[in-house]
Amino acid sequence: MKGLHDMLQLGNPLLYEVCDPVLQTELPLVKGWVADMDNVMKEIRIKYSFGRAIAAPQLGIMKRLIYMNIDKPVVFINPEITGLSKEMFELWDDCMSFPNLLVRVKRHKSLTIRYLDENWHQQEWEVSDDLSELLQHEYDHLNGILCTMRAIDNKSFKWRT
Repeated sequence: MKGLHDMLQLGNPLLYEVCDPVLQTELPLVKGWVADMDNVMKEIRIKYSFGRAIAAPQLGIMKRLIYMNIDKPVVFINPEITGLSKEMFELWDDCMSFPNLLVRVKRHKSLTIRYLDENWHQQEWEVSDDLSELLQHEYDHLNGILCTMRAIDNKSFKWRT
């Protein structure tokens, strides 16, 4: 089982790579990947008091897979984001791959996400505000984009206190 020590840290070249789609033949592997992601997220919550979702590449699993657990676990296989709102908002973003650094970014206020669930069934979900921001952050990980690359300007960084 993967743990916090397996979390890729800022600067690891894998964090800047575009992930491959999960193949239907790999569906039996997803349960184990999600268990690892859940375990690491729990450890992050204990150590740093944050963590609502995690993307597979943060653990070196270079697949298009996101795991979110706020009220209940949700698995996003091969997600696609569409319908990004024109309305944007600013926030201090955090990331498990650099847990003590906050980055000021702009995110879309709402979006639609289409994905396959853990049973390989197509799903679609319209989200806004904090869920929109969260899913944009995790989706970026699948494309090798970190919030540091979306910083509003060169003064948009601060240490978590």
